[in-house]
Amino acid sequence: MELRWLQDFLTVAETGNFTRAAEKRNTSQAAFSRRIKSLESWLGFDLIDRGVYPTKLTPQGEHFREHASELLRQMLDTRNELGGKPVRRPDHIRIAVPFGLATAQLPHWWPIWSQNKRLSCSVIVGNNHDLVTSLVSENADLMVCYHNAQQPIELDPSRYERVVVGTEFLRPYVSEKLAASADVSLPGRPSHPVPLLMYSRGVYLARLVDLILENAPVFGRRVMESDMSDVLRDMAFTDHGIAWLPESTVAAAGRAGLIAIGGDAWALPLSLVAFRDRTHDHRSLNLFWSELCKHDADQGADGFRRSSAGSLAKPAAKSVAGLTGQASH
Repeated sequence: MELRWLQDFLTVAETGNFTRAAEKRNTSQAAFSRRIKSLESWLGFDLIDRGVYPTKLTPQGEHFREHASELLRQMLDTRNELGGKPVRRPDHIRIAVPFGLATAQLPHWWPIWSQNKRLSCSVIVGNNHDLVTSLVSENADLMVCYHNAQQPIELDPSRYERVVVGTEFLRPYVSEKLAASADVSLPGRPSHPVPLLMYSRGVYLARLVDLILENAPVFGRRVMESDMSDVLRDMAFTDHGIAWLPESTVAAAGRAGLIAIGGDAWALPLSLVAFRDRTHDHRSLNLFWSELCKHDADQGADGFRRSSAGSLAKPAAKSVAGLTGQASH
């Protein structure tokens, strides 16, 4: 198999057109088609459905596409590594971050963190467990995540340093329509349980909501669960129930239709914390980290949104491990 066959296939999968793909690969359409055929012969199955127009991948082609780009990257990296060329770009930072922060905060943070440094980055998105794994396995240079002292991120402080890059609150939100309804208010009633949009069990924010409900119980019924705060936010906006959301997740939607309810009894402060491995000492990461440290003492500095809440909510009286997330008590 030839390396260019993978490049050809990924190009036609991207463009959906043999003619444009051949032009992008700087070859004739006839030669390009022969190379795709050669790849299909080598694999032993068709990648392109030639019985339909416009160009469409077969089910096997769609499945192979998921692996082709990674195969190509690994082959190029291996060739460079064995040839003595550094695979790692010195001006590139790998950032592991939850999806909620990636969409709500990172677009505002990145221009400030990277200003005048000509840096590039790759973003690794996942849950807290996956992000910690990426950092510890050295597949990420930096991890930024939600953090609360009652559910700490367990990383050895002698090896991993941390800096607070922002603060906000986790609060219950409902749509304006539901807020106007007498039946949807906290703590709810046994005869009228409130509809709850909850995080899936095992998600970091789910454990924080459990802490809130342990100290301020509600009478509720789960109508939906999701790993992602963005999904719960959109469901709350469309009148489906109450969702506990970070303030930045609400602000990022640009919608005025969500209202915080319940007061501080049902809220919890969040720190937005960055972690890095102290043993990784390269210039770009050090410059990047120094920019983050400038904001540790002043979280309201430019680029870091101060919490809109007037005062910190009272923390839960005790740390509760292994809660099931059941909201009805």
